[in-house]
Amino acid sequence: MSTSTGRGDSPTIVLALDPSDPVVREAPVRWAASQFTEVLAGVGITVETDAQSQAALTVVVGGGAGEAGPAESFSLSRREGPDGPVHVEGVDARGLMYGVLELADRARFADDPLAELRGTQPTSQQPATPVRSILRTFVSDVEDKPWFYDRDFWVEYLTELATNRVNRFHLALGMQYNYGHHPATDNYLCFPYPFLLDVPGYDVRAGNVPDEERERNLETLRFITDEAKRRGVDFQLGLWNHAYDQGDGSIPHYPITGLTPETHAAYSAAALGMLLRECPSIDGLTMRVHYEGGIPEPDHEVYWQQVMSAVAEVGRPIEIDMHAKGVDEALLEIARGTGMPVKVGAKYWAEHQGLPYHQTTIRDRERATKEAGTGLMAITAHLRRFTRYGYGDFLREGSDVKVLFRIWPGTQRVLLWGDPVLAAGYGRLGTIGGAAGIDLCEPLTFKGRKDTGEPGGRDPYADQALRLDGQEWKKYRYTYRLWGRLLYDPDADPASWRRFLRAEYGAAAEAVENALGPASRVLPLVTVAHGIGASNNGYWPEIYLNMPIAGGPNADHYQRDTATPPTFGGVSAFDPSMFYRVDEYADDLLAGHRDGRYSPLDVADWLDGLAADAEGNLAAATAQVADAEEPQFRRLAVDVAAQAGIGRFFAGKYRAGLAYSLYERTKDPRHLGDAVEAYRTARDAWVGVVEVTSVYRPDLTFGDARSEHGHWADRLPAIEADLADLERIHEAAKAENAPAGQAVVEISRGARPSFEHTVPEPFSRGDDQTITLETSDPAFDGTVVLHYRHLNQGEDFETVETSRNGATFEATVPGSYTDSDFALVYYFTVHASGGDAWILPGLEKSLASQPYHVLRQRVR
Repeated sequence: MSTSTGRGDSPTIVLALDPSDPVVREAPVRWAASQFTEVLAGVGITVETDAQSQAALTVVVGGGAGEAGPAESFSLSRREGPDGPVHVEGVDARGLMYGVLELADRARFADDPLAELRGTQPTSQQPATPVRSILRTFVSDVEDKPWFYDRDFWVEYLTELATNRVNRFHLALGMQYNYGHHPATDNYLCFPYPFLLDVPGYDVRAGNVPDEERERNLETLRFITDEAKRRGVDFQLGLWNHAYDQGDGSIPHYPITGLTPETHAAYSAAALGMLLRECPSIDGLTMRVHYEGGIPEPDHEVYWQQVMSAVAEVGRPIEIDMHAKGVDEALLEIARGTGMPVKVGAKYWAEHQGLPYHQTTIRDRERATKEAGTGLMAITAHLRRFTRYGYGDFLREGSDVKVLFRIWPGTQRVLLWGDPVLAAGYGRLGTIGGAAGIDLCEPLTFKGRKDTGEPGGRDPYADQALRLDGQEWKKYRYTYRLWGRLLYDPDADPASWRRFLRAEYGAAAEAVENALGPASRVLPLVTVAHGIGASNNGYWPEIYLNMPIAGGPNADHYQRDTATPPTFGGVSAFDPSMFYRVDEYADDLLAGHRDGRYSPLDVADWLDGLAADAEGNLAAATAQVADAEEPQFRRLAVDVAAQAGIGRFFAGKYRAGLAYSLYERTKDPRHLGDAVEAYRTARDAWVGVVEVTSVYRPDLTFGDARSEHGHWADRLPAIEADLADLERIHEAAKAENAPAGQAVVEISRGARPSFEHTVPEPFSRGDDQTITLETSDPAFDGTVVLHYRHLNQGEDFETVETSRNGATFEATVPGSYTDSDFALVYYFTVHASGGDAWILPGLEKSLASQPYHVLRQRVR
């Protein structure tokens, strides 16, 4: 049958918008229909809205309003059989939009778009994660003004987010500095109101910002918010700083005039109310309410009471998301008093990206003090200290305050990230305890921070052939795709990301996925196991400022945020319940037993395995791709090789660190020989990273501290110096008589005994809860210990040895403990009679699992 409609030879598809469905009339659905038409035109298909007998296919949109299902769900169906129309239905406008965009996306990347659409199979999809948010921040007048004013950028960027089911966009203002710690110079939009508004009754100005520029700023913000709304993306405005004087010693480029301490709160409230009215598409506010937001504790509650009251007077629902650090019940009550929905935005793994699970235990340095403090940090640094880097005590059962997890940009800022395995892990575990979802700081976040912006924009490349010239975000389109789609559905059909890879890399697509995936697991694993610093200002694993093994360069840098003395062997993991310190493991090796945690050698083996997988698949991709010199592939190849090399470096360094720690305890020079050999391997790996990353700028600036800017090449001298120290110590030790006998080696590890466990049904508050574990290994003659605590990171684990009855191990959590507002977290350690031990359930080989169980309370 002919499908020509008089417009040349292009086939025609009818897009029939059901006029009886009120959801179809909503703006996101209308926008999706226009996007569908535009995408199909780009692949040679004409879209009409009137039924035609010779149309190649009819797509019926709507007709499903009011059907049962969670928000944002959609379905594709073929009611009239495989040759009939494709029906797109959704329970709401966003769900219906996702269904239409899914068809457009399939057509866009298909070799035969019409055949792809004709072959549509019935499917129903619904979100696993309610909030799937991307954070982009303005931190540099030099680097960020170009994209802020670029309307073409916003149209394309927001379309990309909506297509990949990101349902919230967070534009963060005022994150340039940690206020209270750092005098500010580049303060553009930091205290944002005078950069956007002329508030009646106040003569408040931002110096060096003409009226025309201020008006342009507001107009631009209004445009961005409206474009987000049109695409079904909630717009969250981040107001991270409310300090107008920018700190002691500051000489800001844009001095704020016209305010005093007495008028500060009243002006802020008036300005915030005016801003929300001027930009009616703002859906929510994210505010840093502890001292770093510019309002000293403990009197900050008076200020926030007045400012938040302005939100209540605007006359529409506006979500209040308070950055969780330092939030206490008084601040929660202030936010609740507005009548608006309230969230707390907690950090996922401190200011970094770790593995998808949440810290089993926080570090000792994050624990609360027993007494209240005084001064600027009176609350945050003392009684509420444990809220700084995790979910704290906010995950209470039945709470009216939802937790949103924010993934900060400390771990990885430049190199391409793309791992469907970890992304799906976040999709499964980012809603722990009923949490609302995830707010991801996108790649290149904080580029140019603290007045380190460079002319030429955020593009990180020195190699002109690899530069994207103002469109550097497009390098990370695969990253956005994985985050959005796998937070929406962690069990998504792999076709939803593989179609993109096929379009980009052709025959090499499978090898590209299998190279970038394990490479992208390297830095999250390093972050969790080597928790050298919780702050992104001091610790950047991607371009690692070397922590010495033997004591040397950079030891002083980390001293504020790690153990004393600051050496590699003494560094705590970010999850000390799951990972040994190097020195702790050396002690246990010499004592002839383990406690079940993952050792430095376990981590080294993981890292070497990930690097080998990445390197092998990159070689295959290079052989299969049509043009290995094409910039898109070169950018990927460089970043995969760099991450694999970083993995090899840390694997070697872990082995060297352990060997040196054993030498310190035994004085056996053979351990020093092992340390030197392993460290040379690590050094050589870093040299390879330096070589492959020569395409990047020689100084990648994300701040002014030495750990916030630089290049991989800058880090090599300290590594060489540390290795030289080990070599010198080794030579001196060899001159002495070596002890007789064999050097201490790893405890012989057998296979982990086989156990099975089923998580009980939700418990009733105040009831005893029995937890059992079954072994299918009758020869097992060891012990099993149950570790449990509330879903509250401010608490320690309780431990109890289980009792054994045949194959069953059993322990009871008493009702006095379950009588709380929290779910339970628990895991087991299995101890063999020979000194070996394991954690159950522990981490799966994928590293995307949760190494403990969460047992929720029964809904009343």
